[in-house]
Amino acid sequence: MSGKIREVSSEQVRERLCRQDEIALLDVREEEVFAKAHPLWAANLPASRIALQAGRRVPRRDTLIVVYGDDSALAQAAMEVFGSLGYTDVRQLAGGLDGWVASGGELFQDVNVPSKAFGELVESVKHTPSLSAVEVQALIDSEQDVVVVDARRYDEFKTMSIPTATSVPGGELVLRIREVAPDPATKIVVNCAGRTRSIIGAQSLINASVPNPVAALRNGTIGWALAGLRLDRGASAQAPGYVGPDVVVRAQKGARTIATRAGVRFAPFDTLQALRLPGRTTYLFDVRSPEEFEAGHIPGFRNAPGGQLVQETDHHAPVRGARVVLVDDDGVRATMTGSWLAQMGWDVWVLEGVASPLFTDSGPVIEELAYQIDESTLPPLRRYRRPYEGADNAQEAMQAYLEWEYGLVAQLDKDGTHNFHVV
Repeated sequence: MSGKIREVSSEQVRERLCRQDEIALLDVREEEVFAKAHPLWAANLPASRIALQAGRRVPRRDTLIVVYGDDSALAQAAMEVFGSLGYTDVRQLAGGLDGWVASGGELFQDVNVPSKAFGELVESVKHTPSLSAVEVQALIDSEQDVVVVDARRYDEFKTMSIPTATSVPGGELVLRIREVAPDPATKIVVNCAGRTRSIIGAQSLINASVPNPVAALRNGTIGWALAGLRLDRGASAQAPGYVGPDVVVRAQKGARTIATRAGVRFAPFDTLQALRLPGRTTYLFDVRSPEEFEAGHIPGFRNAPGGQLVQETDHHAPVRGARVVLVDDDGVRATMTGSWLAQMGWDVWVLEGVASPLFTDSGPVIEELAYQIDESTLPPLRRYRRPYEGADNAQEAMQAYLEWEYGLVAQLDKDGTHNFHVV
């Protein structure tokens, strides 16, 4: 890229975020560095992975992309790569992170911060019920009528889990919970590793009018470990695959009610092309399980299971201000996922009445790239080790992580760019 480097100021970036105009603010450093400090809506796309991931994550070539790195040289190198891929409006954040801070911008730690901060806001507004690890252990020990459901991915659940727990990933909860706990008197406890998916999972059940008493496990498996309680390894219990038609109807009703309140819009499948507006980024997500997606999906849609899409929105959809179109084959999972994304400020549409025969494509989703890339030739990623990953975390690190999450709502207030609204 020759000539003068095009820049955009921190103030201009914040103005676009507040107006919800499209912008991709990209941190091109490695993830372990990104996690130490970044703006709320910055998405991590290491410079070494731009050519590999750009077509998926920033699909429209004339999107305004603003990049920054440790120094101007890294940002300029990233701009060169974007330019070689055909992106036409790539600019550098004037002054980088130093300029962001000097202009009054807030810096956040960790990864998937918009979703985690949103989860904390939800709890503060809705007062989502929660139980401590000791309280849940007492319910289990006394053989109370209680089920513990783990809202994380199944692979995370197998690594470590609460004794007696059943794996029900967050996007599946409203659809499947009545098969797991058919008696409305059964107490339901939702857990994750830390806080966000516990809160969002529990509040999803409450929002969808599930009649059972519901609570989040306060601080998840981190809180369990800090309380000195035993975690299971290699558990395999999963929710039933079959969901009865009467259960689906009740779940659809509850999901539709909260999604409508949140501002989700619905459209028949044959209007999909009309939803893809010229000059507007539109992400198409199939929120069913990876196994269902692999068995057959709608061409053009990418798999993002609902609970993980809410948890990792910045990874799946780094263009803030974009339109998000969701699909499933049951009328529950996309609707519930949409209810949360809409509250996070996204323009969300759910395709309704989509019959299973439309999910015909069993081939891989082809990346739209200027050239093919052999990922094995790229340098290894410097990944950030989450304090809640694995089973060997230091107590100090886990406690510090919880303290950080507790402070996110105050950071949101200082930042002012989130556009969250909790209904």
